[in-house]
Amino acid sequence: MRSLRPARELRNAIDAMPLDTRRAMLDALERNPIVVGAYAMPGGGVCPMLAAHRNGGRTDYAAFARAWDRYARAGKQARPATEGELTALRTMLEASIADQHVTAPGALARAIAEHRRALRSRLRREEHVVEPYERLDPRELDVDVEVDADAVLSR
Repeated sequence: MRSLRPARELRNAIDAMPLDTRRAMLDALERNPIVVGAYAMPGGGVCPMLAAHRNGGRTDYAAFARAWDRYARAGKQARPATEGELTALRTMLEASIADQHVTAPGALARAIAEHRRALRSRLRREEHVVEPYERLDPRELDVDVEVDADAVLSR
């Protein structure tokens, strides 16, 4: 069975690239024949980093090239990347781009604010009085409440 280490190294190298380069590389995978084991092939294939560079991702990141070749088990001769290798690279790029949005500064605060807006909206729809962040007096929680069982059951 293949070790997961090359896959982890490739994902770490992808995560270390600038976001614009990751996006350019993802777009370039659809437009260029991708190769393993060389910067470019005489037949027309290019490595993913060169493809990204040609697609606007102006980054020189040798760690990615090493991780890509190690992941794809590059030999002495350059060769076209397999569909499986391209699918793995595409998936890692997509996941890395998605993670960037989740872990961006302020992402948690935005998620909390969105949740609170949705909660207030739902409460308004259900005709409840909405007073955000109302603090309750703990003594009020211990008060006995009389419940009209007939009124509750008739609902």
